[in-house]
Amino acid sequence: MRIVGGIYKSRQINMPKGVDMRPTQDKVREAIFNILGDVSEKTVLELFAGSGAFGIEAISRGAKSATFVDNNFRCIQTIRSNLEMLDVDRSKYNIIKADALMAPSRLAADGKKFDIVFLDPPYYKDIAKKCLIKIDYYDILSPVALVLAEHFKKDALDAQLKGLLFVDERRYGDTLITIFKSTLKSGPGLA
Repeated sequence: MRIVGGIYKSRQINMPKGVDMRPTQDKVREAIFNILGDVSEKTVLELFAGSGAFGIEAISRGAKSATFVDNNFRCIQTIRSNLEMLDVDRSKYNIIKADALMAPSRLAADGKKFDIVFLDPPYYKDIAKKCLIKIDYYDILSPVALVLAEHFKKDALDAQLKGLLFVDERRYGDTLITIFKSTLKSGPGLA
């Protein structure tokens, strides 16, 4: 897997060994960042981080910081190894070993706010919808936040959300990227 843009463009990153996961394809990640536009100085949260590819891509493109959350020890080791291999400044990231569904409450308790949240949970288990509900409930979004959920085309995200508004949905084969924006205060939409 490679980074597709920014200062680490074309650099390879490793995938966790012995972990059953479905990494976001390079072309889908590139399309997501084309939708997002300029991510300079944004704070990023990657839930179900796996290899950390989304957060690393964001840092590569100028994000202020990225927080990586995964509950698998091998994933955590791989994220740390990838960041060290790229020599990413330690002040630009935080790695948390935790269940992604529990992380929003912990992050809210710590007063953390994010401009971009990306989640790529396992398919078929309604986890994307449950995670959106948690993100919506806990106060972790900046007023201009965007939340992007990668999910299987048949996994419905029909949750009743108060602080998130559906913006767009893009299809890449059997994968959907559904985009929400924070309704805390109007801010810039999609680039």
